[in-house]
Amino acid sequence: MEFVITLLIIIFIIAICSIRQINEYERGVLYVMGHYKRILMPGWHVIWPIFCSFKKVDIRTKAVDVPEQEAITRDNVSVKINAVLYYNIFDSAKAINEVENFNYAVSQLAQTTMRNAVGEVSLDELLSERDMISKKICEIIDKATDPWGIKVENVELKDVALPEEMKRVIARVAEA
Repeated sequence: MEFVITLLIIIFIIAICSIRQINEYERGVLYVMGHYKRILMPGWHVIWPIFCSFKKVDIRTKAVDVPEQEAITRDNVSVKINAVLYYNIFDSAKAINEVENFNYAVSQLAQTTMRNAVGEVSLDELLSERDMISKKICEIIDKATDPWGIKVENVELKDVALPEEMKRVIARVAEA
């Protein structure tokens, strides 16, 4: 009798410890014995230890500060440029299963795409058509991140820094 009571207490403790909460802004990716099973929606779920595991994924829009990158424009002017990228996750299972660290991957992809896009335009186009260049970068990154379950909402170029000597040349041309 004492054994049965002890066993019931142990089962009760394991059941209580197995309850997991997923908030409204999250999704859970459930694995049963290491295999992807399904996406868990918000609420309480029983995740049995040893057999099941899960990872929470935040589906809110994230802002990624793309660090300053040195790039060379089509007319061979060296500029430093940085941006902010906004994205969210539309498929939690793909975001976890298709890429190791989706935050890092999106940041790296944004950096290389930004350098490539700046290299395709002249300095004058870069300074005058920032919105068009931002949209182009956004489309390229969004297309590349679709297999990861990530939707890139917007890319905003924050700052384009010219070398000091280029600023002096532009000032002289403006004076003349």
